[in-house]
Amino acid sequence: MLSPDRIPDMTPLAAAASDYEVVRRAIGHIRNHWREQPEIETIAEAAGVTPTELHHLFRRWSGLTPKAFLQALTLDGARQLLRDSASVLDATYEVGLSGPGRLHDLFVTHEAMSPGEWKSGGEGLTVHFGFHPSPFGKALVMATERGLAGLAFADAGEEERTLAEMKRRWPRANYVADPTRTAPIAQRIFDPREWREDRPLRVVLIGTDWEVRVWETLMKIPMGRVATYSGIAEKVCAPAAARAVGAAVGKNPVAFVVPCHRVIGKTGELTGYHWGVTRKHAMLGWEAGQVGAAA
Repeated sequence: MLSPDRIPDMTPLAAAASDYEVVRRAIGHIRNHWREQPEIETIAEAAGVTPTELHHLFRRWSGLTPKAFLQALTLDGARQLLRDSASVLDATYEVGLSGPGRLHDLFVTHEAMSPGEWKSGGEGLTVHFGFHPSPFGKALVMATERGLAGLAFADAGEEERTLAEMKRRWPRANYVADPTRTAPIAQRIFDPREWREDRPLRVVLIGTDWEVRVWETLMKIPMGRVATYSGIAEKVCAPAAARAVGAAVGKNPVAFVVPCHRVIGKTGELTGYHWGVTRKHAMLGWEAGQVGAAA
């Protein structure tokens, strides 16, 4: 069983990562039984904690109660979010959005590598990497001298596989394990207290011209909102290319910061996610808590 209180010497990100293991089990039960609207006692039992512990854990981890989180994860909740966000990309492109929905996005700046740099497979590029705790499990942070270039997630025991997969994206790059260098970047990504517009996080996008166009559009989806694949296709001037958009979304090398988890099906289904649908549920629910706290 977990204690409702944090371990005193545990960092906020380490505590969040510890919380996530229980949250993951709870979300798994919610995903499978949301139509039954399970009581907190049932969810807690499935997660291996007491109802009191689960309540404290969810409030600590996301700022939401388990009940509010359950509501956010139901299909009806996703559909409502989609209805509320139907014109979110139009609004962003036309006048921009303000308020808590831009809490995370305002502090991110980005640039794209040239097509030649991408075609070379990262030749001549040095990528420093390290694994770090996050609210969504262990995160692989990859950075070049120009900024954050990769962010991926690994379940327990899958770290080497995750690293190998990310290396395949830029096979000719030089990779250097340097968690001391990447730890401050992880802190800035996952700790809302570090989200400051006056100290932006630099992101470098390494992909084809098409992929970068899609990824840049993803970055216009504010926290707490969602968009559809077809909606993104329209914004990149390819309204019939929803499937191609989906492929580009799936190849996004900078998870969470470039928010591919905010893309859902036009029916409100959360659809797939490269790092696991449970993690996608967790990200959307966690972000809902952050937006609510900032409102």
